[in-house]
Amino acid sequence: MRAWNRAKLLWGYLARRTRLAGLPVEYIVETTAKCNLYCPMCPRETHKQPKADMTDEVFEGLVAESGQTAEHMMLIGLGEPFMDPRIFERIEFCHRHSISTLLSTNGTFLDEATAARVLDSPLEQITLSFDGFKKETFEFYRKGAKFEKVRDNFVRFARMKHQRRSRLQVVVQMVRMDGNAAEVNDFLAFWGGIPGVDQLRIKADETNLIRPDAGHAASDWKHPCHYLWRGPMYVKQSGDVYPCCQSYMLDGKPVGHIGEQPLVEIWNGDAMREMRRLHASGHGGEVDVCARCCTTIPHPALVTGSLLLNGRTVRRLLPAIERLVYLSKLPARLLRPPRPVANGQ
Repeated sequence: MRAWNRAKLLWGYLARRTRLAGLPVEYIVETTAKCNLYCPMCPRETHKQPKADMTDEVFEGLVAESGQTAEHMMLIGLGEPFMDPRIFERIEFCHRHSISTLLSTNGTFLDEATAARVLDSPLEQITLSFDGFKKETFEFYRKGAKFEKVRDNFVRFARMKHQRRSRLQVVVQMVRMDGNAAEVNDFLAFWGGIPGVDQLRIKADETNLIRPDAGHAASDWKHPCHYLWRGPMYVKQSGDVYPCCQSYMLDGKPVGHIGEQPLVEIWNGDAMREMRRLHASGHGGEVDVCARCCTTIPHPALVTGSLLLNGRTVRRLLPAIERLVYLSKLPARLLRPPRPVANGQ
């Protein structure tokens, strides 16, 4: 069923169809909007969030509707997942529906007991966010976190994973920004030597807070954005659905709400079809949120590959592909990053 769903999405992408016969492969599901840190690059700084968790009705409704086609759910958003008191139940719920799960954590709650619960759970991938090699850099970008505590939490967790011979995929990630770019090599050397760490990810900053002039030039719209054909769709804690996480952060309107409309109607609603039409015709830049987006647009070859492979496999390969491009071992055109765009260009 899932392979057939991907085949239908791939055909829709290659044929530039606006109405799709399949449902998204991936979802970003914000199970909580609560967070304990203040980070200058985080949209929480400009988009006030409620101190609330996603209801079981919304979460279980989403999984029930997508359970035959969804392959991967990232249980993340603008909140810290370990502030959701039901996060482990949600991981189990996805597992029962054969959906793989990923978490990304700031590490402040990853004490030994929580680490053990994670390793006992069916979680398949976890991203440990560590945005700096030096104490002053890390604490600038992760306000409210203590460098030594988070570093030690991550090191202990990785070693526990290694000792247990757990199959959980552990990725340590740095979001590369002007203030930490000079620390990338030290970051790679340190975390690459920790047993239990499977991959290192150097991720481009995908927010407009630190780079307000970033966006895509007109020439970037030769190929349509993959989000509109394969996902991940973004489901906010409230149940509001957005085409992607960037559309919410750039003040786009939701395209539906879980529980109020069938998922298939949201996915093929008027707003989604109009966005696909513009992207398919090379006019993606006419969509306001897309023109101001800071997300990299993959080459169609990578999009095709992402629909030939299972979603969990794609998610595991992504950090390695990004690093190869970053290290100039793959053509940069495969992952075309946004760039500063002059007015009217």
